[in-house]
Amino acid sequence: MGMSAEDERAASPRDEEWPEAEKAEKLARGAALKWASGVFYRPEKLEGLGHYRRRETQRNSSIQSRLKSTVQSYLEGVSAGLEQLRSAAQEVQSVCQDLGAARWALLDSADHFQGLQQMRELMEEHVQLASVVQVLPQIFSVHEVFSHILQLLRGQHLLEAHVELMMVEQLRDDILSQLHLRGLSSAQATVLSYFSGLQDLNESLARQLWDIVGSSLRLVREDPVVFVTAVRIIEREEKIDDTLLLEATFLPPGRPKGWRQKFYQVLQDTITGARFHVPRMDAEGPGLAKHLAALQKDIVSELRVVKDLMVQCVPAHYNILSVCTATYHQALSSHLQEILREDLDKQGLFLLLEWALRVYHSPEMMGHPDLLPEVDVSALDPLMSSEVVDQTERRYVMKVKASVFEWMQRTLDVEFKEWFKEEEPETDHQGFFQSALPAIVMQMLNENIQVASLITDSLQQKIYNMALEELEAFLGRLRESLVQCGKEHQQDRAVPKYYISHLLAVLNNNLALSNSVSSLHPDSACREVPASLQAALDRIQKKATQLLLEELLLDLQPLCLQLPSRKWLSGSQLVGSMCEVIDKYAKDFSRVRKPVFTLLLAESELLVANQYLRALLQRKMVCKSREERGQLCHRLLQDATQLRELFCSLGLDRSQQSLEAVFALRELICLKDPALLSLEVLGFVTKYPDVSDEHVSTLLDIRGDVSKEVRHVVLEMMAQHPQELPEGYRPIFSTILVPVQELPFCLRKGKCA
Repeated sequence: MGMSAEDERAASPRDEEWPEAEKAEKLARGAALKWASGVFYRPEKLEGLGHYRRRETQRNSSIQSRLKSTVQSYLEGVSAGLEQLRSAAQEVQSVCQDLGAARWALLDSADHFQGLQQMRELMEEHVQLASVVQVLPQIFSVHEVFSHILQLLRGQHLLEAHVELMMVEQLRDDILSQLHLRGLSSAQATVLSYFSGLQDLNESLARQLWDIVGSSLRLVREDPVVFVTAVRIIEREEKIDDTLLLEATFLPPGRPKGWRQKFYQVLQDTITGARFHVPRMDAEGPGLAKHLAALQKDIVSELRVVKDLMVQCVPAHYNILSVCTATYHQALSSHLQEILREDLDKQGLFLLLEWALRVYHSPEMMGHPDLLPEVDVSALDPLMSSEVVDQTERRYVMKVKASVFEWMQRTLDVEFKEWFKEEEPETDHQGFFQSALPAIVMQMLNENIQVASLITDSLQQKIYNMALEELEAFLGRLRESLVQCGKEHQQDRAVPKYYISHLLAVLNNNLALSNSVSSLHPDSACREVPASLQAALDRIQKKATQLLLEELLLDLQPLCLQLPSRKWLSGSQLVGSMCEVIDKYAKDFSRVRKPVFTLLLAESELLVANQYLRALLQRKMVCKSREERGQLCHRLLQDATQLRELFCSLGLDRSQQSLEAVFALRELICLKDPALLSLEVLGFVTKYPDVSDEHVSTLLDIRGDVSKEVRHVVLEMMAQHPQELPEGYRPIFSTILVPVQELPFCLRKGKCA
């Protein structure tokens, strides 16, 4: 099966020339060997060898036939290509010969072409002269055309006049263009001088056009043809401008005219001048309200004319409705700025804010059903910027503040005069004293806050803050008036006649104000009263309560001066008289509402207890015997019980009373064994931590049976157990000053008794 040496030597040149053929042959032989080994791997298979040989011989013959056919077709194609290349080469050679002949022919004819150049120049000159001859009649008739155009303009025949004007301009521009192309700039001045009448005619036409544009809102309703004529002329000129600008070779004098832009400018100037260039108006509210109402009516009316009529008279790309809307918007914005430069009152400022922020966008004006949806100012800048709105709101708040201050001061002056009248204050349906002050003040503040809510939330908040500030300041002035009234009453207790009744009315008014302040807040969910305002209300209540207690004290002092005394100790109606005075004041106090009434009772009870203890401690009475101590304890028990029952009957609970201190003090005096005083005193100072050493020492003196040793033990015990006032404790003894005892002289190393 292998190849012989001769075959290898014979195949070697070919293999070197066709290495791919050698590789293919090797692959074919390998495949054949693999197939043969697979078919004839058993001896009985060798019987079919002849059959396989014939089949493979036929297959090889078929393949060789197809290969010969393919190679033959390729050879025929190559032969045809070679024949075509040969023919093309012959044709190229023929063309080169013809071109060479033409070249030599042209070189022979060059002398004849020089004569043709002169003929060409004569031809061009002839064409130019023919063109000039053609336009000469037009040039000579220019001034006649000028006169005709002028007559047409005077007769309002604008379209015809503009047609002839364009023809004359075209003639002039053609001549100037030709001169420009030939560099004859010196001749252009002569042409411009000859056509100088064009400038005057253009200006005359322009004046009529702008007069028509200025009257466009009237003309589109009365005679829209005139307005449409002006727009057509403007559009013609715009097209001429666009054409000349696109060519960009020569731009005639006066171009571009830009009449469309001038159209917009004249229309905007007309709108601005007709409505917004007005003489200085009344800065007060009524005059400004009329002016704004007129603006509202006129602007809506004119925009309806633009939307319904003018839009149909101009091309769509003019966007005439948007232009007019923006013009009105910008002019209004500038106009409002001019108005704001005036010294407007609060009504004028409110009108401007309401008009700019509410009316302008409402269905009554720019949101009018006849204008929607084409008119839309939402895409434009705000009529008043946020900065201007904020400044205007602040100006308005200052004006309102001055007005509120004036009204509140006037109300306070009236209230102060009411205090000195010879009649009691008015009462409500429950018999409580009151005046109109809270209603007037709250109505005034609430109305201003509600009015501000019609504009913006920010203005409402500003007015609310101002109202609280003014109310706080008003309460401060009211307190000063109370102080002044109290001073005048101190000089003459008969003035005012119904002093106590008016103080009670002040307390009721203060309570009404306190209950109403929270209703002023714009947010119903937020009802908290500011701390500073609550403090001002508390100061009013405290001052009125103080003045009432001073009155009570003045009536109780003559009775308290009789405490303690032997007459009182032996039995008298002194405390009964005190109860009568207290009951009289309690009846007056019942004319105030319960929270304040309870406060007055508690403060009155504290005052009575304080004055009773003050009389005992400052004008101390020393008991000379056990019987006197028993008598004193009995009197203290009777007095304290009588006073306690009185206040309980008036509605003051025992847990709120300070008279318990009298009962505790009585226990110290009634203690039979002085040796137990230290424990009793410790309990006493624990319950009443504002008790001082001087108070205890005075109590020990009242007993009359306390030795120096016991006194020393008690005071030493107090020094070892200092007390601190607990939170919410109502002091009783700290305001009672007792005479300081003279201490005995002590040596340095000695111990004081």
